[in-house]
Amino acid sequence: MAEERAQRRLAAIVAADVVGYSRLMGEDETGTLAALKAHRKELIEPKSAEYHGRIVKLIGDGTLMEFGSAVDAVLFAVDVQRAIVGRNAEVPEDRRITYRIGINIGDIIIDGDDIYGDGVNVAARLEGLADPGGVCVSRTVYDHIKGKVDLGFEDLGEQKVKNIREPVQVYRVKPDDTDTQSVALGTVGEALPLPDKPSVAVLPFVNMSGDPEQEYFSDGISENIITGLTRFRELLVIAGKSSVVARDGATDVQEIGHRLGVAHIVEGSVRKAGNRVRVTAQLIDAASGHRVWAEHYDRDLDDIFAVQDEITDIIVATLAGRIEEAGRQRAAQKPVKDMVSYDYLLRGRQCMKRATKDGMLEARRYFERALELDPEFATAYANLALSFMYEYESDWTDTRLEALGHAYNLAEKAVALDRDNSIAWLALAWAQMSRDQHDLANVAIDRAIALNPNDYDNLCIKGWCLALSGDPAECITCMNEAIRINPFAPVDCLIAMGIAEYTARHYEAGIETFGKITGAALLKYACLAACYAQLGRDGEARAASAEALELAKTELAAQSGAEAEGLRTYLAAMFHFQDPTSFEHLLDGLRKAGLPE
Repeated sequence: MAEERAQRRLAAIVAADVVGYSRLMGEDETGTLAALKAHRKELIEPKSAEYHGRIVKLIGDGTLMEFGSAVDAVLFAVDVQRAIVGRNAEVPEDRRITYRIGINIGDIIIDGDDIYGDGVNVAARLEGLADPGGVCVSRTVYDHIKGKVDLGFEDLGEQKVKNIREPVQVYRVKPDDTDTQSVALGTVGEALPLPDKPSVAVLPFVNMSGDPEQEYFSDGISENIITGLTRFRELLVIAGKSSVVARDGATDVQEIGHRLGVAHIVEGSVRKAGNRVRVTAQLIDAASGHRVWAEHYDRDLDDIFAVQDEITDIIVATLAGRIEEAGRQRAAQKPVKDMVSYDYLLRGRQCMKRATKDGMLEARRYFERALELDPEFATAYANLALSFMYEYESDWTDTRLEALGHAYNLAEKAVALDRDNSIAWLALAWAQMSRDQHDLANVAIDRAIALNPNDYDNLCIKGWCLALSGDPAECITCMNEAIRINPFAPVDCLIAMGIAEYTARHYEAGIETFGKITGAALLKYACLAACYAQLGRDGEARAASAEALELAKTELAAQSGAEAEGLRTYLAAMFHFQDPTSFEHLLDGLRKAGLPE
């Protein structure tokens, strides 16, 4: 008898599960189960019938559904998520049933009432990529529903997912928005969803000393608290730069929390007088604006590290009280021998923020003074190394390679003095990447991330390492994590993501990514020109190339007629590809775009 052929059909598959289900069951098994059943009976079942869908099976907190139409599947998912928001309005935040939903179109195998196949597996992986309360769809779903539904979509790029051989192009559904694929990330005022773990933003502490010259000290206190908090994997900590942007123009902490997508805000002040300092800090619930905790500390300056550690520990304990104390092994900063050296360190870091040549040189003088007082101050060596890296990267010197060499040697010295200093490993990774030591750079930045897993700069450098090593999918994943931590400073992330897509021959994706960069940026137009040229879109390629050459005149201070050569040198300094043919591929695109020889 001939073997029976398996029954197949094309379908839209919806996979949904409950966020934090294990935690909910652990805290209230009976109540959680009752709430889950109520959601299914009163919401999931009637909505699936309304949109002509079928519930295939229930697996614990998961639900697998099948729809004959991609439009119906997406509208069902969005309708359910909106309805759940209403149902949760009167439910305490820690008891809410919240879903993630993933949708894919694929060829499925029918076995009785059950379904199987890669189409089902991809839907399940998309569900895992969705935000709490969110919906993610595959490229095939997006292509089917584009222009047919009044919804916005954000392109998350190609994602490498478990047990699926090829990367999956993923789109996040934005129910109350227009299509936002080309909108710059981190737009001020754009709300971000709350993550599925404790989250906090630390605002710059207010200088109450009456002396504007003491601003560096109050900023240094808040930055060090951020550094302390980022060591805890259980927390999402927003980068200081984004906290500043979100604060500017906001009327209250609730608006800041809304912009940054965090549940808690830390704010405080510093009053420094002579050898005494008063630090006040308070933790605020961003949703209600209510104060959760507040304290003030009057200390001698030589106790300042203890104050920072005490504030950090209290915030962590308050936000994540369920974290086992035994699991909190953080790399404590080594005390400096003379508090004046610490003061010089803070002044230098303040100068570095200006991101100018003069600011960097002034910062370097402060770091050198700190090291004169304490020759074993690893953090000062690390920041001094970073100042040389900024000089090298920004082409602020005629001896760029000397600057790179200084950065490398100083970073190695910092690591040798303190192997638990994440800034030292970051500086070393950046220098190694610029010296084409890609394997060593990946090891160093992985060490920095292990010490400080939520630090924006660590994730950004890791993303660059991945981009230059030719791993676009991992680069995009890493940079999306960085942008979530620092949503208002994504340009470096977008450039790395875009060049990773270009080297992988994903030119359309590269155009979308570079297009998200706002303003006139040399790298943006140079890379756009190459992407357009490789696609044969000659008019757009030549226009972008002309923009790049015009910007090269001012940004590279090239002599008249030498802009093309200056641009090539600049790109060679920026993109230290592990595979030399990747740079040749970029130059090939620029030549096709009309870049003069």
